[in-house]
Amino acid sequence: MYNSLSEIQKQLFSNKLSLEDIVDNYLKKIYEKKYLNAFVEVFEKEAVKQAKIIDLKIKQNKAGKLAGLVIGIKDNICYKGHKATAGSKILENFVSSYNSTAVERLIKQDAIIIGRLNCDEFAMGSSNETSVYGSVLNPFDQTKVSGGSSGGSAVAVADDLCLAALGSDTGGSVRQPASFCGVVGLKPTYGRVSRYGLIAYASSFDQIGILSKNISDASLILEAIAGNDEFDSTVSDKVVPEYSKLLESGKKYKIAFLNNHLNNKELDPEIRDTILNIFDYLKSIGHSVKGVDFKLTDLLIPTYYVLTTAEASSNLSRYDGVRFGYRNENANNLNSLYTNTRTKGFGKEVKRRIMTGAFVLSKDFVDEYYTKAQKVRRLIQDETNKIFNDFDFIISPTTPKTAFKLGKKNQNPVDMYLEDIFTVHANLVGVPAISIPLGKHSNGMPFGVQIFSQKFEEQSLLSFANFLFKKQKFF
Repeated sequence: MYNSLSEIQKQLFSNKLSLEDIVDNYLKKIYEKKYLNAFVEVFEKEAVKQAKIIDLKIKQNKAGKLAGLVIGIKDNICYKGHKATAGSKILENFVSSYNSTAVERLIKQDAIIIGRLNCDEFAMGSSNETSVYGSVLNPFDQTKVSGGSSGGSAVAVADDLCLAALGSDTGGSVRQPASFCGVVGLKPTYGRVSRYGLIAYASSFDQIGILSKNISDASLILEAIAGNDEFDSTVSDKVVPEYSKLLESGKKYKIAFLNNHLNNKELDPEIRDTILNIFDYLKSIGHSVKGVDFKLTDLLIPTYYVLTTAEASSNLSRYDGVRFGYRNENANNLNSLYTNTRTKGFGKEVKRRIMTGAFVLSKDFVDEYYTKAQKVRRLIQDETNKIFNDFDFIISPTTPKTAFKLGKKNQNPVDMYLEDIFTVHANLVGVPAISIPLGKHSNGMPFGVQIFSQKFEEQSLLSFANFLFKKQKFF
């Protein structure tokens, strides 16, 4: 098992290990753990070929800063010449003609992409049970979900099938599976990482994120993939700091927690107690920790699902069976082609969200739902920014409970949506957030804690997260 890129690079650069051996080791584990269903495709020949090339570059001192990194990518991130299906039948056999910006930058720094990872269909789900490829199983208990929508990414990292993975986070889709699988899950600020080449779900929420075993690797990957991009008009041109070199700040911070979150009746008592222990520890070493009331908590989930389903309805209208992807052959005119293709091509949950989105955008209800939700989103942003005027971070649970049983919440969509109660906040506001593992619950399953910071404050967020990550034994 390799626990960090620095550990791998130390052995590579001292000629104690070859990258080809590392790739072979990961490939062996991927096939041994095939039953977890984390990978939907493995790029075996390419990975081995690339390892040989990078081994030579290492010997010539020409390797990029990610040399030695074996990484998987979520199935909704485009990689030139490879399939990208977003876990959906409607994109079966679609092959990308270009690289996403994130993938392009990984390759430039000599990372090796070992395969594409399973995910909820079009990243819509909190359990990774909506994928056309089937459910991803939690490596700690195969009767339980991995979390979603980046469940394949979380499982691959947790069970050592690759060192790190890219996912996407629209409402918690990196952080929630990270918590369920006991790994680090980072969602950067909206606009910190280019969305070019990320198959869209809800464009004002989506953000490529990182799953890793530690904060250092997440920091290094972020600094490699972040930054301005001419192909994405929503990406920021702010300078990208060297996050990986700025992880030891030694500062004392002002930290808020939301009373409404910790008092939520759905929050597992052990998770609550662990977070309270964190607060006690932070206070004991000089940090300021204070509870604040956030009166809009009950509006987070409704606002998120009104707006994201509206955006999904618009984004997914392009999948019509004409230009690419699945086409139903039982059609005798254009209208039946559209209807049959979309009926057979989309899964139940995706169709539910498309129809919900079409409803909230309809002429008779757009003001009552969509316009009102946009106004509430602004209120949520304003109220959150007020907190950040006085505090450096907000700490909350990542998830209400540990991973639940497969199939348990499939019959009640609202129950499933409430799994995102603590994570959608960061996406509604556009701030960075990270989930770090806290160990295991008495039921044997891992869980995490979530930290938010102000927009583009990834440097301080990663530094503080790294501190907590290393101090777990104290709380």
